[in-house]
Amino acid sequence: MALPSKLYRFKIELSDLDKGSYESLDFRVAQHPSESLTYLLTRVFAYALSFEDGLEFSAEGLHNPDDPTIAVKNPMGGIKLWVEIGNPSARRLHKASKGADHVKVYTYKDPQVLLNEINSEDVYRKDELEIYSIPSDFLDSLEKTMNKENRWTVINNDGVLMVNGENFDLQCEIKRHRTSAPS
Repeated sequence: MALPSKLYRFKIELSDLDKGSYESLDFRVAQHPSESLTYLLTRVFAYALSFEDGLEFSAEGLHNPDDPTIAVKNPMGGIKLWVEIGNPSARRLHKASKGADHVKVYTYKDPQVLLNEINSEDVYRKDELEIYSIPSDFLDSLEKTMNKENRWTVINNDGVLMVNGENFDLQCEIKRHRTSAPS
């Protein structure tokens, strides 16, 4: 028998000063039994920091490897924004870049591993990929504060992410990584 998913609720007051965006987000995220809390938290931040009208988690969660983890569909049925988590393969990013107007990756793993793979492969529009890393020690600290209901204030300012909750204040630097120029 399959283990059930765990459901978490997030109420986030988001101030993304880098984008000039201020949002009150209220959403639920199911943690698949095979998914770590680190991965789930990275999905939560990817959602918050990529937020725009129409942004949605994949309808099938982690079950459909052909769909983006998070996406915004355009009115014509295509994908406006494709967001991946972790270190997706260069092949997957090639597919994403061909199928979406814009592609972002949020990783909690060593970004150099991802960059090396992308740079060694033929990835469509690789120089346009937005790759961000969130320090795993920050996510580890945040895991200790997790509840079924999470109320956070999240501020993104010049690459510094500040998260405040009921009994904690944490911050980290989110780094943007660039692929090498296409040949």
